[in-house]
Amino acid sequence: MKILKIQTGKVRIKENQISKSKGYVPQMLKVLFGNKWADWVPIYAWVIDHEEGVIVVDTGETYKTSVRGYLPKWHPYYALAVDFDVKPEDEIGPQLLKMGINPDKDVKKVIMTHLHTDHAGGLHHFPNSEIIIDKNEYQNASGLKGILAGYLPHRWPKWLKPTLIDLPNNRYFTFNKSMPVTRDGKVMMVATPGHVENHISVIAEVDGLYYFMAGDTSYTEKNLLELTPDGIGTKRSIDTLKSIISFSKINPTIYLPSHDPIVPQRMANKEIISF
Repeated sequence: MKILKIQTGKVRIKENQISKSKGYVPQMLKVLFGNKWADWVPIYAWVIDHEEGVIVVDTGETYKTSVRGYLPKWHPYYALAVDFDVKPEDEIGPQLLKMGINPDKDVKKVIMTHLHTDHAGGLHHFPNSEIIIDKNEYQNASGLKGILAGYLPHRWPKWLKPTLIDLPNNRYFTFNKSMPVTRDGKVMMVATPGHVENHISVIAEVDGLYYFMAGDTSYTEKNLLELTPDGIGTKRSIDTLKSIISFSKINPTIYLPSHDPIVPQRMANKEIISF
């Protein structure tokens, strides 16, 4: 089994979104009206090359974010707090083809950590794959309610009929809810609420190392170790970060959040979280 990364362009957000700050002003107002932009960061998706078939974790972003009218500019978040830089060749489909993987035929499963556009923008490349989404995340992201919350359900493929899951109360090390993805149990989904209430992460065990495909549990490993949740997450973020740290203290873990610029170095050198 191999774990491969795919960078689907870049995104830029406000500093107040990367790290939650103290004070009485609502966090979203800090994000929307903050003056300081963070640096551009990558948008990663993941490929698990398993003997049971290719598994993709998240689908990255689409170049259509730069096409006029694609993003709802009436929405304050898209008007004030985020920029994308994605070219057509950056999308996950063309990049998979360059790797010798046909997204139409070779990808067995696609697991979504959550449905924000920078994770779901490439869904259209996988019409013949099983798309796995947390049931409550799918409901929260759908319809007008989802659009108002910052999701883009009207941009999902019309053919999308996902496998909706509700992770059972099966403990996996330090996580209370989990579900195996593969028969050998080497690829697991675990509940990691915080960035959104029904966020999930994927853990793949390869040669004694645990690759933790973390979605947006934190934007960087530094924030994880400092127990700093992102600026728009829920109250459950801290508990999730503590669970990841506890997991990493008993298992050699390579932490792979979706927007951490240090990910390539971490993967190339097999750098585990150190304490």
